[in-house]
Amino acid sequence: MTAFFRLLARNRLALAGLVVMALVVALAILTPILPLADPDVTDTANRFKPPLSEGAWLGTDHLGRDLLARLMWGTRLSLAVGFAAAIAAATIGAAIGIIAGYYGGRTDNVIMRGVDMLMAFPYILLALAIVAALGPGLMNALIAVAAVNIPFFARNIRGVTVGIAHKEFVDAARLAGMGDARIILTEILPNVLPVIVIAMSTTIGWMILETAGLSFLGLGSQPPQADLGSMLGEARSALISNPHTSIVPGVMILIIVMAINLAGDGARDALDPRLKSGALSRPMPATQVDRKEVPVAQGTGVLNLQDLSTEFRVRDRIYKAVGGVSLSVQKGECLGLIGESGSGKSVTALSVMSLVASPPGVITGGAVRFQGEDMIGAPYGILRSLRGNKVAYIFQDPQATLHPL
Repeated sequence: MTAFFRLLARNRLALAGLVVMALVVALAILTPILPLADPDVTDTANRFKPPLSEGAWLGTDHLGRDLLARLMWGTRLSLAVGFAAAIAAATIGAAIGIIAGYYGGRTDNVIMRGVDMLMAFPYILLALAIVAALGPGLMNALIAVAAVNIPFFARNIRGVTVGIAHKEFVDAARLAGMGDARIILTEILPNVLPVIVIAMSTTIGWMILETAGLSFLGLGSQPPQADLGSMLGEARSALISNPHTSIVPGVMILIIVMAINLAGDGARDALDPRLKSGALSRPMPATQVDRKEVPVAQGTGVLNLQDLSTEFRVRDRIYKAVGGVSLSVQKGECLGLIGESGSGKSVTALSVMSLVASPPGVITGGAVRFQGEDMIGAPYGILRSLRGNKVAYIFQDPQATLHPL
């Protein structure tokens, strides 16, 4: 969790969004104990009081109700509905996506064709149709918003599940006698959970906006109950003469949606395993070196590797990629590196000219001598003069590697 917040803090906009959202949520939670006026009490004699009026910091609406009180209670309600819709859509959509992706075949085809049919309708029109069928009301608006977002989660999670369902660890679980339900819960779900969280974090804002839109049209929150959308709907008739009645809920919607979207983008990046490993960080011009001693020169070849060791450091974990490789290439000699996938062939070759990406790569020992000069820790200018000039690489798949462009 500490590492997550550290990665999130690297994105200042995301951090600002998280702070603003935390403040909004805290105020919403504290609303029942704050010294606020009753949000539903009307006082037509004091209607349309401007902001900073005595007894009404944000003014009053067309019925003389305190806008600050209605804003706080409306924000609390909008957040609750938005988060509830996101959790419902993510839970049902993820379940559908996992089942379709895991079982595949006819099950996948039937489920995903149904999802495609739902996605064929514009989501706002589908939400309006659902509310029209169920009747106006905040609970029905919640159901409609959750329903129209289920296909989004189902398609995303299904795509991830398809890639995981045939991995070696899933096959091993089947061979160990585990049932489908247990495999889904213990092997599949933990691997798709970050994707679910990312999808939720980037869609909660839109769900709050969709709920506000339904309430604005009179299909969500019903009078006298207030949410941000219904406040906007009630204030539209006074938009020109008393714009503060629209600006107050409008600004709050803007703040909430922007804060959630910024924080969601940061959460998505912080949960990305490539960012955690340093793969998305700007690489250093040369591989980082952390070796204790330089071995005595041996051999007379053009290229000599002595006990070369390279590893990847991901937070508090260390993955040893090359563990003490020694070889010598004489002038005019061809030398092939043969080994199973993941044995360290490519990392060995990249280590020669310090091309292993740092972070997370680190050369921790040995020496690489090209024409008698040790290249490990050499100045970047020397490495750059040799790269592609004296030392070059052709890895597997030469048809792509040697593309004319």
